[in-house]
Amino acid sequence: MSHPHPELPLPPELPKGGLRVVALGGLGEVGRNMAVLEYDGRLLVIDCGVLFPEDNQPGVDLILPDFEYIADRLDDIEAIVLTHGHEDHIGAVPYLLRMRRDIPLVGSKLTLGFIEAKLKEHRIKPVTREVKEGQRAQLGVFDCEFVAVNHSIPDALAVAVTTGAGTVLHTGDFKMDQLPMDGRVTDLRAFARLGEKGVDLFMVDSTNAEVPGFVTPEVEIGPVLDGVFAQADKRIIVASFSSHVHRVQQVLNAAHAHGRRVAFVGRSMVRNMGIASDLGYLDVPPGVLIDVKKADSLPDHKIVYMSTGSQGEPMAALSRMANGDHRVQVNSGDTVILASSLIPGNENAVFRVINGLTRLGARVVHSANAKVHVSGHASAGELMYCYNILRPRNVMPVHGEVRHLVANGSIAVKTGVPADRVVLAEDGVVVDLVDGRASVVGAVPCGYVFVDGSSVGEIGDAELKDRRTLAEEGFVSVYAAIDTATGKVLAGPQILARGMAEDLAVFDNVLPEITSALETAVAGGATDTHQLQQIVRRTVGRFVATKLRRKPMIVPVVVEA
Repeated sequence: MSHPHPELPLPPELPKGGLRVVALGGLGEVGRNMAVLEYDGRLLVIDCGVLFPEDNQPGVDLILPDFEYIADRLDDIEAIVLTHGHEDHIGAVPYLLRMRRDIPLVGSKLTLGFIEAKLKEHRIKPVTREVKEGQRAQLGVFDCEFVAVNHSIPDALAVAVTTGAGTVLHTGDFKMDQLPMDGRVTDLRAFARLGEKGVDLFMVDSTNAEVPGFVTPEVEIGPVLDGVFAQADKRIIVASFSSHVHRVQQVLNAAHAHGRRVAFVGRSMVRNMGIASDLGYLDVPPGVLIDVKKADSLPDHKIVYMSTGSQGEPMAALSRMANGDHRVQVNSGDTVILASSLIPGNENAVFRVINGLTRLGARVVHSANAKVHVSGHASAGELMYCYNILRPRNVMPVHGEVRHLVANGSIAVKTGVPADRVVLAEDGVVVDLVDGRASVVGAVPCGYVFVDGSSVGEIGDAELKDRRTLAEEGFVSVYAAIDTATGKVLAGPQILARGMAEDLAVFDNVLPEITSALETAVAGGATDTHQLQQIVRRTVGRFVATKLRRKPMIVPVVVEA
């Protein structure tokens, strides 16, 4: 297997007749999925999603793919193909369209419905092209065929991209549920047909590659939810992804069966389920829905709140309920169902919410104590099945952390794919398909782009380090006024500390040291205020490191009087 290397050079010019694949996200992480295919000077983008921040990225709202690689080639982009409507596959589209608004968006009806609603909030009217399974579309030099696949959202598609260099099959996110709620199975007949023609590069979902066997059918969740509803005698709150139409359908069905009404909570939940209902993907039983503002008028045993926040997101509805600052107050005896799996990196946030809800007296049902969720990603048995059907010439695992990609590559080798035909790449690594062989040829810059409020890309590692220091070590400011002519400190030094347990009196011992250091520096010819501030920073830094064993952020202010 070929592995990426941190010292990979910039890639050479793409050989004539070759196809280049560059993942700008989704390899080595779960989220931020984006792949760029190049052939004959033209580009095709597959997905354009976001990654959600972890605890060590305070203040960050979203993380985008790094568009630098294509920033000066926007006019070469034929289209953005969207495999399905999850945020980690469509969430960054508005930010790319800000750079060129007329890039066509190609996807299924529901996927386009979700992205159009998102773009409306960004005041962008997109150029769209709706496709469905079994359909082909010529997107410039890229001949695309779309294949139905199962996932935890309706209308997901794999895409087979054929050029003169060969055929690339990108699964998007998929599983092989044999009893899907909407009756739309992963089209293995199409996979087999493509395999007979020849798949030169198989880009395949790796998220569950470490999980043995096959994913449990989605329909098995319904009876479990029904059982939880039957036991609940007070309010029920269900948290799920705001795009998980099948799960919301199951909650609506259970509520209807038990004489309860459902109120959607959370802006994205209200928006997405409205779209799904309008487009015919959500079947709402008559009289079940009620506006959240009117839900308080119902008895506790007659209401279900369908909420966002299953991943512990701080500003999502469920987290705010756990903190007691949401209009829906969680009371003792309420039942809360977290109907989703844990995304890696979100464990602490989710457990924090579970603990908060439990402290309020709620019974919390989640995937660790009840079968209230099944994954939307193919397990090892399903992946092996696909490899045996397709017999691909080259394999490039996508969508997953490094351990997932490696596990997926190992499955490919077990089914007979030569080890040197399995390309393990990470974000930014350049893979060329030339003369039927895929290989790593270099790498391009591919860092994180942070969204912080209205700021995009302005927050970097230095700012995040400062934020972590503020959160973990505290803040110390030091003020002094000095007469640079006489070298005397005329005012101060004064110290203000925040986020530190110690009393300010602890700094009394360092004040004379600061004064002495400043006067000595001026006597030695130092008059630049920046230089004097650095002397103050070092003096205070040594003191707090030695006496308090801390490394706070130190902000010195020295002015000339």
